[in-house]
Amino acid sequence: MENFRYYSCSGHFDNEAATFEKLIKFKPHLVFVDVDSFTNNTAFSFETINELHQYMDRMPYFVAISTTSQFAFQAIQSGFSDYLLTPLDWHRLGKCLFKIEKRIPKATDNKICIKSFSDYRFVDLQDIIYLKADNNSVDFKLQNGKTITAFKTLKHFEQELPFFFMRIHKSYIVNSHYVSRIHLSKSRCYLNYNEVLPFSASYRAQIDDIIKRLEL
Repeated sequence: MENFRYYSCSGHFDNEAATFEKLIKFKPHLVFVDVDSFTNNTAFSFETINELHQYMDRMPYFVAISTTSQFAFQAIQSGFSDYLLTPLDWHRLGKCLFKIEKRIPKATDNKICIKSFSDYRFVDLQDIIYLKADNNSVDFKLQNGKTITAFKTLKHFEQELPFFFMRIHKSYIVNSHYVSRIHLSKSRCYLNYNEVLPFSASYRAQIDDIIKRLEL
């Protein structure tokens, strides 16, 4: 996906439990599935994918990948958006992505509504640097230096925000787009080169995800 600038890979997984967990956590728009693995019972099956409707408010677009067209008809019947043969043809992949992009609403995940009593603030996600828990409220630290307080838990926003917002501490969620440095031995996460937040060992996996996303 490095060849397509508007996409970010959340990872690849070879077992059902890890795949379920990441799909629910990251809420991706697009998922590629190696349907050849179905014969080895190491990953999803077509039936398992159908079960996701019970757990996800918005289903991703599934694209089947295979070395043969053996499962093509079954994949389309099971709700897959497309079927690609390997080795991948870049022109064919580009057409597949273009079709899916046309189905994704342009405004999706661009704003969040932050409610404080009877006051509703509509904030661009790109303007949020990080969130900080403060007792029973959450402070949103914005790029313009302002702070907006919401009277909900950090856990609530962790579930609502898109994949590039990462929980790194019991008190902090960061917008990974603003991460400028991570010091592992000191357990410190630097934002915009001048603000420093701690991260805890229990959220080390999220820190590793940020490094993987941003590492050149």
